[in-house]
Amino acid sequence: MEVTCLLLLALIPFHCRGQGVYAPAQAQIVHAGQACVVKEDNISERVYTIREGDTLVLQCLVTGHPRPQVRWTKTAGSASDKFQETSVFNETLRIERIARTQGGRYYCKAENGVGVPAIKSIRVDVQYLDEPVLTVHQTVSDVRGNFYQEKTVFLRCTVNSNPPARFIWKRGSDTLSHSQDNGVDIYEPLYTQGETKVLKLKNLRPQDYASYTCQVSVRNVCGIPDKAITFRLTNTTAMKNATFQITPDVIKESENIQLGQDLKLSCHVDAVPQEKVTYQWFKNSKPARMSKRLLVTRNDPELPAVTSSLELIDLHFSDYGTYLCVASFSGAPVPDLSVEVNISSETVPPTISVPKGRAVVTVREGSPAELQCEVRGKPRPPVLWSRVDKEAVLLPSGLPLEETPDGKLRLERVSRDMSGTYRCQTARYNGFNVRPREAQVQLNVQFPPEVEPSSQDVRQALGRPVLLRCSLLRGSPQRIASAVWRFKGQLLPPPPSVSVAAEAPDHSELHLDSVTRDSSGSYECSVSNDVGSAVCLFQVSAKAYSPEFYFDTPNPTRSHKLSKNYSYVLQWTQREPDAVDPVLNYRLSVRQLNQHNAMVKAIPVRRVERGQLLEYILSDLRVPHSYEVRLTPYTTFGAGDMASRIIHYTEPINSPSLSDNTCHFEDEKICGYTQDLTDNFDWTRQNALTQNPKRSPNTGPPTDISGSPEGYYMFIETSRPRELGDRARLVSPLYNASAKFYCVSFFYHMYGKHIGSLNLLVRSRNKGALDTHAWSLSGNKGNVWQQAHVPINPSGPFQIIFEGVRGSGYLGDIAIDDVTLKKGECPRKQMDPNKVVVMPGSGAPRQPCPQLWGPMAIFLLALQR
Repeated sequence: MEVTCLLLLALIPFHCRGQGVYAPAQAQIVHAGQACVVKEDNISERVYTIREGDTLVLQCLVTGHPRPQVRWTKTAGSASDKFQETSVFNETLRIERIARTQGGRYYCKAENGVGVPAIKSIRVDVQYLDEPVLTVHQTVSDVRGNFYQEKTVFLRCTVNSNPPARFIWKRGSDTLSHSQDNGVDIYEPLYTQGETKVLKLKNLRPQDYASYTCQVSVRNVCGIPDKAITFRLTNTTAMKNATFQITPDVIKESENIQLGQDLKLSCHVDAVPQEKVTYQWFKNSKPARMSKRLLVTRNDPELPAVTSSLELIDLHFSDYGTYLCVASFSGAPVPDLSVEVNISSETVPPTISVPKGRAVVTVREGSPAELQCEVRGKPRPPVLWSRVDKEAVLLPSGLPLEETPDGKLRLERVSRDMSGTYRCQTARYNGFNVRPREAQVQLNVQFPPEVEPSSQDVRQALGRPVLLRCSLLRGSPQRIASAVWRFKGQLLPPPPSVSVAAEAPDHSELHLDSVTRDSSGSYECSVSNDVGSAVCLFQVSAKAYSPEFYFDTPNPTRSHKLSKNYSYVLQWTQREPDAVDPVLNYRLSVRQLNQHNAMVKAIPVRRVERGQLLEYILSDLRVPHSYEVRLTPYTTFGAGDMASRIIHYTEPINSPSLSDNTCHFEDEKICGYTQDLTDNFDWTRQNALTQNPKRSPNTGPPTDISGSPEGYYMFIETSRPRELGDRARLVSPLYNASAKFYCVSFFYHMYGKHIGSLNLLVRSRNKGALDTHAWSLSGNKGNVWQQAHVPINPSGPFQIIFEGVRGSGYLGDIAIDDVTLKKGECPRKQMDPNKVVVMPGSGAPRQPCPQLWGPMAIFLLALQR
């Protein structure tokens, strides 16, 4: 008979332990992703530095039982709606293309309902460098409040960055500085947003009309390159945006034009340079003449800089007419700009109102909306729109104010957060410079309902009643218009045991008189508010919850040094065992990874209580393979939820005890052994599959002690550049001596005509580090694995050291495998020579292994039955 499944589940009695296995959560944050630097100078301030646009990866590793649920939260920055808030074991927080607003302190909160939650944090510092912005000014005030002459120009360079940027100013390709050019001044102004450097060009010279570059740098932090912006300084001019204002008598606080009172007309244009603009006033197409009653002023302190005003003192009827303001650059090829103002008895201040039926606008989410205000008066000023809501001060365009010439604010694809009150008001330019008139429009955005629970797993024992409730969280309108219940897709009520309760404004309920196999399944409640609908899903069942694997079992792996097998202590508790009918047994399935066959076994149990630790020992697992374990509880209802986990073989790294701590070197941690930093070269871990095909023949073992090509061992490679006498040392972990005598057992392979020496040393840590020789062997011992037992009696904490010494040539590879450290004396009966294990294909007789006959006989007897 061919045996296709090598995995055997030992017929070991099933164990149960009492209460007390529940343990509070513990957490640790580990980092990955595209971090630039991770500083961990102290526990309270861990900093994860990352470049904006890269991927952030943080993982919260947790322990405790039941397995804690992980939730990520964040402070000190913007909590984006894309921020993960999940409940998954060992949850990995991954943020693609991280933004600067996502920097801050991230908290991993792990809780399992036992004790207080565990909270760990790490600060994420997002590095970035924006494109610099360069603006040009003249007569810009410095920090002392003085105004510079118009022949002085200021180039202001501003950038947002983290860390702070360094600025370099260049004229052409030459770097500018105070010391090299007396005509420039570089300084940092106060009270500016972002980082700013100003280049002041004093009393412009012919060479100052050139190209200027502002280069910013964060010194290549996170690989961020420098950025620059260039401006060409010329003597060209430009004008745009001509506006006017009509200001009634300010002293008399008038808001209308009245004969006998003062009146001021103002005119302003945006220009470069602003100071070179000249204004000229005309009345009825003729130049306005200055008099005691007609004054023209410039730079009115109550108006924008470089504004021209025409003041009419004691307004007469003869002052009515059309006034024209013309702005120009003398001697420059720039077209003039003009603005016309008509003053008459019909010139009246504005009023604003909302058309009838338009005070409340109701639209559905995703549709366009139009808000309207009507303005009357002459002249009719523009209308400015803004939000009234305190929490939403910006308009959908992202601006605090938006100008509309016709009084209509048009919104495309409105969303629910656009709901609220909008203010329309008259502008104080291109019309009367008086208190703005305003009105309000209410925008209601209707959207489908949101319900809870969106999905709920309902467990109940057979024969017990269940109440299902679907609640309306939010929606517009905020009411339930209709609610429809379905069971497995069919409209309810089907059986007499199901009844639909009377609908309430904010929830709908369904009563199940008794949970049965027939009434178990998926229930759906579809809630509508006439705009849309949402669904609550309920999965009603009497099946048991999944088991909760216990991940904190001390030393779950137990190895067997000769058979290359290991056993694993599998422990678990049952989640909420009282929620349903009692668990009768568990179905255990064990499958080696990358294999199809699985071993299945039923594990009977008595009544399981909450918190009761259940245990089963898996045996005859093959080193170093990993296995998938599936565990399913069974009740009178049938199969419950399955739980699965992967178990891995790990070498023992604990202090020696009476248990068999054998190191097979099967995982990369090599049982906590380390390479000595003071030797000439290192030991190498390999197996038959990782051997160099060009390795030296006639030396070294073809496989490990088990003869399996997957089995690993440690060896020294003595080919070039190794020389005679070179030493390689492999140092064990530090052991605390708790016994007077210990026995070190190991297999060695010393085959080749140039074999040097293999030494075993004991390093005592009682008073400093003192190495003493405990065992030594030299010369060619044949192409066989042999076992040595070495007694040691350390006086305090100690380490064992395997020292390989290179012989006279390259045919001198030495290997070791299956190192065991036990308390007590070594076996008295020694084989002479030491116990031999002949390598496959050597032609030598194979010695029997008596200790394997017992288990092998039981196994063969089971196959025959």
